[in-house]
Amino acid sequence: MDHFWENEYIQIAAYYSVVILCMIVFLAVFELVTKYKNWEEIKKGNVAVALATGGKIFGVANIFRFTIEEHTSLLSMIGWGIYGFFLLLAGYFIFEFLTPKFLIDEEIQKDNRAVGLISLIISVGLSYVIGAGIS
Repeated sequence: MDHFWENEYIQIAAYYSVVILCMIVFLAVFELVTKYKNWEEIKKGNVAVALATGGKIFGVANIFRFTIEEHTSLLSMIGWGIYGFFLLLAGYFIFEFLTPKFLIDEEIQKDNRAVGLISLIISVGLSYVIGAGIS
């Protein structure tokens, strides 16, 4: 049975499955902390929400890329991925705090694409910093 888990195809499938599950959970958490409903806004054609959500998806996937490269066990990969996610979430709150002139969530909900794009870039940028710290 040990040889089963050493097969690289099985390992890739395991990493992939776990990351997909984590992505679903993490997107649900992001949905809870934003004032708008991501998927409803995207369905209505809100590009700013799509940009911000896309940045979160890319950011989480990029963090997991670093954890997969660095850690050999699935549990270690999950633990570091969760840690990286919370750092990314903290970055979201810091972004909101550093813009006292307007509320990020409200601007994104109003389809302010400039704010959506900056949100995407912050998520992607932070994911590289977080990933470098993990590795």
